[in-house]
Amino acid sequence: MESQFLYKAWANERILDEIEKIDQVKYTDNFLKAKRLLNHTHVVDRIFVAHLTNTSHPYAATNTQDTPSVKDLRQYVRKTDEWLLQFSRNVSSSELNKTISFIFTDGDFGEMSVLDILNHLVIHGAYHRGNIGMLLTDCGIAMPSDTFTRFLHNAASTV
Repeated sequence: MESQFLYKAWANERILDEIEKIDQVKYTDNFLKAKRLLNHTHVVDRIFVAHLTNTSHPYAATNTQDTPSVKDLRQYVRKTDEWLLQFSRNVSSSELNKTISFIFTDGDFGEMSVLDILNHLVIHGAYHRGNIGMLLTDCGIAMPSDTFTRFLHNAASTV
């Protein structure tokens, strides 16, 4: 699990770098959509961190009404990515199989294993970074090469 969350943090940094390159005047809507998509991913991460820690969270939905600046979003995402990385390093095999019950923001009951939650966060983030990549392309910015295999290749070449 640790490598997946190292990857997630690496890919989030790359997508944030590219979001900052969007011409905010020419592509106002796409800039906002890109930030909102990444903010949504972050909010979902925070909701599931609360489930993992059996604590409450302040979210009534899977996004916030206000959209943070890229600078603030980067800070929020980094903090959550660091928490998830530390959790993935320390979680035991028996804890991964533990089932957690919770209520989704829409009021429905949910139940997932810790492993399923962690997998969801990795997959969910990758999905929305792909959405953002398409917005970047519409703004004339190349999608970052942020696949898991690229991450592993880069990590192997630095050893």
